[in-house]
Amino acid sequence: MRAVALTVNGSPVIETVEPRLHLADLLRERLGLTGTHLRCEQGACGACTLLIDGEPARSCITYAVLCEGAEITTLEGLENDPVMAALRQAFTAEHGLQCGFCTPGMLITARDIVMRLPEAEERRIRLELSGNLCRCTGYVGIVRAIRRVLEERRAGAFAVSASERRKLGPVGSGHAAPSAGETLVRASGAISGDARPAFAEADMGLAGKKPNIEIRQFFVIARPQREVWNFLGDIECVVSCMPGAMLTALQDDRLQGQLTVKLGPIAAAFDGEARVIRDDAGQRGMIVGAGRDRLSASRASAEIEYQLSAEQGGAATRVDIVVRALLLGPLAQFGRSAIVSDLAARITDIFARNLERRLAGLPDTTEAAALQITSLLGAVIAARIKNALARVLGKFRR
Repeated sequence: MRAVALTVNGSPVIETVEPRLHLADLLRERLGLTGTHLRCEQGACGACTLLIDGEPARSCITYAVLCEGAEITTLEGLENDPVMAALRQAFTAEHGLQCGFCTPGMLITARDIVMRLPEAEERRIRLELSGNLCRCTGYVGIVRAIRRVLEERRAGAFAVSASERRKLGPVGSGHAAPSAGETLVRASGAISGDARPAFAEADMGLAGKKPNIEIRQFFVIARPQREVWNFLGDIECVVSCMPGAMLTALQDDRLQGQLTVKLGPIAAAFDGEARVIRDDAGQRGMIVGAGRDRLSASRASAEIEYQLSAEQGGAATRVDIVVRALLLGPLAQFGRSAIVSDLAARITDIFARNLERRLAGLPDTTEAAALQITSLLGAVIAARIKNALARVLGKFRR
């Protein structure tokens, strides 16, 4: 159990909760705020949408403990909000509700549209509503209601403060970000997950969120440690060694790029941004970043730590890697199997071979622009079947 302190509809709340308790369950079962509805409990239907630090979020897939210090606003907390008052009237006048189950989440999303997109037309409104499912109305009355309130806003019928929302995607309390006093300095030896670098950007890396993928691997390069360390400092060269990766912008320790992945008929292109931190004295570093595939709306946040150490009397270099990632959206289903670890090992092997060839002045082995996971996955599954058969045959031979 863990104590979590947050503000709900303007009132301070301290509750002792299990780490697995979702924010929606805390609001409904502990605080009696049943205006937040639950249906799919997978973040797909939008019925549980509310505001976390002023931004719409799915409360059914948000852990309560991650909202430490956050300001939570439910539909009940917007009773005197001028935009919400106008939306309630418009939904009634335009017949924007029938059974009413989706309505709380729909109203929260509608309010975000009115505040963030004052010039939105019908097509954009429908796009923004695509994350809120309604089985009754056909959305016609809902769209009319939102357009009506947008027209009232442009006519000055009510005052609206400027929206401070800067981005779409995962939201949470800025209080969950690492404190400014934390550094990359670690004890010598194995990489530890306890320390985190200081970032002002809460949208890069995990920012205190629990990863759903964690992989620890290492590889050995037949080159001296200093040579490998210097190479890893050349971001353009490093990116060129990763299959499917493309660098689009680079400034100091910040980079923007794209990672293209193909899994059979599924193609995902994650556009993202990352920051690189290096500790020359300890020859270790960290890459924190986040990306989004616009087509599937899948999102990924990750922290990659690496540590160099000498092998074979200094003639070779061992690179230890720890990857912690949070994958959300439709593609997250591929992160729920132990096969991911095997798949990552093979991708790491490709990267290591490319890196070694580049250090030797040879072209890398990356042929395809996209990371063809299908063939890699087939090799992983074939290897697992082969190992399973070997174990079964071994038992019979005994």
